[in-house]
Amino acid sequence: MHKTIDFPNIGIHLKSVGDHITVFGFDIAYYGIIIGLGILVGIFIAAAEAKRSGQNPEDYYDLAIYAVIFSIIGARIYYVIFSWDMYKDDLISILKIRQGGLAIYGGIIAAIITVIIFAKVKKMSAPLIFDTAGLGLVAGQMIGRWGNFFNREVFGEYTDNLLAMRLPVDAVRGSDISGLMRDHMETVDGVSYIQAHPTFLYESLWCLMVLIIMLLYRKHKKFDGEVFLVYLLGYGLGRFWIEGIRTDQLLLPGLGIPVSQMLSGILVVVAIVLIVYNRRKRKGRIFSKK
Repeated sequence: MHKTIDFPNIGIHLKSVGDHITVFGFDIAYYGIIIGLGILVGIFIAAAEAKRSGQNPEDYYDLAIYAVIFSIIGARIYYVIFSWDMYKDDLISILKIRQGGLAIYGGIIAAIITVIIFAKVKKMSAPLIFDTAGLGLVAGQMIGRWGNFFNREVFGEYTDNLLAMRLPVDAVRGSDISGLMRDHMETVDGVSYIQAHPTFLYESLWCLMVLIIMLLYRKHKKFDGEVFLVYLLGYGLGRFWIEGIRTDQLLLPGLGIPVSQMLSGILVVVAIVLIVYNRRKRKGRIFSKK
């Protein structure tokens, strides 16, 4: 397998990008290292926000233990359900998450359920937890997307834009190569290359923007849970666009609709409705007191 990754239109040429390191004869995937780093950064950001807002950071360290475990399980289950043809003949491969195959929306759904249960058991405010942990969540996503870079996955349709990424054909899954990519395939010194949108990069940069907006917005929130709704709105908008140009979409069986794109649209609408409703409700209470 050829290991080059190029961004030809901005002059970046990486000659040898591996997907793992070997320690004492054991291969450790960069994908797992990056995901782990994203999780740790997310936990520390959530704990720092808890301290800033007068909460107990220890509660968020406790929450992280459960949230990380169930989020990974949820992310894997979501991916496997909508990619069942890849696993139905080799069920053991479902456990091989070091090779990739985690769907962020599955992790988010599992995390939301975990927070609700945790808040009920601890007698804490779930909306406040969402606001606090949401900052760590989006930061973790921003970092975690770079795991896809090392795995040569989660790229989009053919493009020749400024950030276009060029990959050797033998380094990617054949199912991710579209007809348009094949039409523009180039062969250099006997090696075939495709060129595509680096959607992992788009999403990482989008998450950075959403994180900045959330940090600025938290000072102006009118109710607990609003910052997390801003996350759902912002991330959903970006993911709706990005999902539309990916070539490895998870599709609803029988309908052929990208499930993550549909879910993104639903989340955007729900977030807008809840923000408007709660802000109007709060405004009405203020006027009634006067």
